[in-house]
Amino acid sequence: MKRLYVILLTAFLALPAFAQTARIKIDTDRKIGEIDKNLYSNFTEHLGRCIYGGLYDPESSQADEAGLRKDVLQAIRDLNVSITRYPGGNFVSNYHWLDGVGPNRKPRLELAWQRMESNEFGTDEFMDFARKVGTEPYFAINLGTGTIEEAQWWVEYCNIKEGPYYAELRRKYGHDEPYNIKYWGLGNEMDGDWQMGQLSPMDYAKKAREAAKIMTYTDPTIKLIASGSSNYTPGADPDEWNRTVLDYLDGFVDYIALHMYVGNANNNYYDFLATPIIMDQRTQLVRGMIREYNKSDRPIKIAWDEYNVWYRARDDASSVGIHALEEHYNLEDALVIAGFLNCFVRNADIVKMANMAQLVNVIAPIFVEDDKMYLQTIYYPLQLFANNMKGEALDVFVDCDKYDTSPDFSLGRNEVNASVKDVPYLDVTAALDGDELIVCVVNRNKDKAIATDIICQQAKFSGPVEVYEINGPDIKAENTVSTTTVTTQKKADLKNPGNANLRYSFPAHSITMLKGKVK
Repeated sequence: MKRLYVILLTAFLALPAFAQTARIKIDTDRKIGEIDKNLYSNFTEHLGRCIYGGLYDPESSQADEAGLRKDVLQAIRDLNVSITRYPGGNFVSNYHWLDGVGPNRKPRLELAWQRMESNEFGTDEFMDFARKVGTEPYFAINLGTGTIEEAQWWVEYCNIKEGPYYAELRRKYGHDEPYNIKYWGLGNEMDGDWQMGQLSPMDYAKKAREAAKIMTYTDPTIKLIASGSSNYTPGADPDEWNRTVLDYLDGFVDYIALHMYVGNANNNYYDFLATPIIMDQRTQLVRGMIREYNKSDRPIKIAWDEYNVWYRARDDASSVGIHALEEHYNLEDALVIAGFLNCFVRNADIVKMANMAQLVNVIAPIFVEDDKMYLQTIYYPLQLFANNMKGEALDVFVDCDKYDTSPDFSLGRNEVNASVKDVPYLDVTAALDGDELIVCVVNRNKDKAIATDIICQQAKFSGPVEVYEINGPDIKAENTVSTTTVTTQKKADLKNPGNANLRYSFPAHSITMLKGKVK
């Protein structure tokens, strides 16, 4: 009898385990913070074909009367880009804005990306673009080779109606009304040895504070973004930089800018899909620093004003030029972008701006090839969030299977990395916009759908639930100028007679958004 029991027990233990149903619990009373529309912003730089041959191409069959591509403009409108950062990036650390205004433009040797800059496209042309697509401008000043006085002149040119010299210069060039630029960045990545005019933490903080003072004296209504650390290479100390900047610029700035690029150079899908967790960890670290150093009555928030997948197109001397940094994206890249967007929403109380880098051609969601435009895979999650994920972010409880990254986990850049434990297969955020509940779920599992119970607390669904899905036949699927393989698809609505619970099976390697009225 004992032997029979052992045999039966052994046979039972050998049976395959039944997959447990995952759970997502949403309490509409547990609000994190208002989701800022500026989370769905972008970035343009004088680099490769972003401006010339991207936004601006007078020789194109798509060009309007100002040389801007009409097809690109429409794609940007559909993306609902709240803010567009300009003109860099590394480019800005040797950019002199006066070279790019008026009838007599000054060509310059562009040192950041090693090409000639005609300055044919400058401040006034960018503002024409911004008006046409309905995006708000965000200008970064040159704190590398530039002076604080030059920065003050630019604010005067853009924001003062009339009277002083540079305001009158704008009027002389045919622009009577001021542009009223609200957002101004105090340099770019000034802690990196790749940056022209690299500074120590205190040297940057002192220069940025003096620039902030005279820029604000010129226009007290502007918002200023300090350059946080972007240097995570071995031997760098990003924490020291961020602490110094937050301490010394408290009361002078409104945001600290953080940057992050990731890649999949090792072709490890699950490691790659875990990279947004590092963004979340860095967000929490800087959140704590803000809590420690932001003592003035001028609150400081986080702006992730550069982020993207970037690893195939190199930035060394052999690859810069007209076709620099032209990544071609696939489905797994789009999944990572959705993870970044979930990070922003999950931290909506402290992250108040995010700018995908960049907008056209250069590590971009929009691509032009042979005078034809197409939308890359990463366009679709950004569009889905920008047009739907609004209102108050909610604190979501998720119970699902997890995995660990490999010991040689890497962000795909020259950075110090460590493996990540307990990565949930389901990455979930939710928002309440009036009486509408929006839930976004990334299923990181490459092979399996995950059946999930969605449990609404303090509310009930009051009607059909819309379902949108971004997916493709496999994780390496790409879009091309002739074929759109990865896109957003509207699925059949889920019928719900008024229950608090909902069950849905999230497909493998997918991004899914659910939208429904609750009461």
